[in-house]
Amino acid sequence: MAKRELVEKQTEELIAPMIEAHNFELVDVEFVKEGSTKYLRVYIDKEGGITVDDCEVVSREFNDVLDREDYIDEAYIFEVSSPGLGRPLKKDKDFARSLGEEVEVRLFKALNRKKEYTGILKAFDAQTVTIVTGEEGQEEEVVFDRAMIALIRLAFDF
Repeated sequence: MAKRELVEKQTEELIAPMIEAHNFELVDVEFVKEGSTKYLRVYIDKEGGITVDDCEVVSREFNDVLDREDYIDEAYIFEVSSPGLGRPLKKDKDFARSLGEEVEVRLFKALNRKKEYTGILKAFDAQTVTIVTGEEGQEEEVVFDRAMIALIRLAFDF
């Protein structure tokens, strides 16, 4: 397992009880390098949306855990954030929550000469994602191997 994955896994294990105690949902944890800086980001959500105060509460509490556990051996910046409107669907619980919703799918490699699809999320399993595209009466099911998907997220219109 890569160092990044180990840090993310350990962070998830340590922060999950705290998130649940506040009745929040742990959406994702990422340990990434942007430029010359490393970031440990925790994305949280709740029914009705997350607030800055919610993020601050989790940040303050988990900073104490980070200091005590000291499991990251390099400099980094810790952030707690809302996942935002365009958050990607990554975990099965994300897909389950989004069944019946309109999604955008971007592929690594073209399928039927297209790399981007929009449609209603119909089904998913460990290997595939199925969406329904097209207008009523002309619907078409498109099945993607999950390994082909670069990004899948809820579609939103402004």
